[in-house]
Amino acid sequence: MEQGNVIHETSRLRLRELGDADAAFILELVNEPGWLRFIGDRNVHSLEDAKGYIARGPAASYAKHGFGLWAAVLRASGVPIGMCGLIRRESLPHPDLGFAFLARHHGHGYAREAAAAVVELARVRYQLPRLLAITEPDNAASQKLLQLVGFHHERNFVWPETGTEQALYAQGLE
Repeated sequence: MEQGNVIHETSRLRLRELGDADAAFILELVNEPGWLRFIGDRNVHSLEDAKGYIARGPAASYAKHGFGLWAAVLRASGVPIGMCGLIRRESLPHPDLGFAFLARHHGHGYAREAAAAVVELARVRYQLPRLLAITEPDNAASQKLLQLVGFHHERNFVWPETGTEQALYAQGLE
């Protein structure tokens, strides 16, 4: 598989930019029940839709902000298992941590490893003073992961993009 720019490596994972070669992986990830339940339907139903999602989302963010959602791939095999990175939304005052992993890779600590790496990148490479994260109020697994990598619950709020209640987590990085 074609590889995008490598952003960071951990003991088991490589974080790299997403590209067109990741379309089949993205198509699978964004249509998993957990994604649909906790993140929402992104109307990605074909490889072309997936390429468009990558171009309009992660790739556009790399160009505009120098960061975005990155593929989390197993170092040993190069197989993508999830994505994790930084998102800059107009509706939030600071970038937020985003992550999603294929269900078959849950329970191995990969999301925690990737999230901890991205928090460190936010602090050291991007010198962000503060990092946010948002979850559905009943997404206990994501909230536990956020707490493990240093976030605390600030408040619940109504997400302007969807009109739904979300839980806001934050941490200062200075």
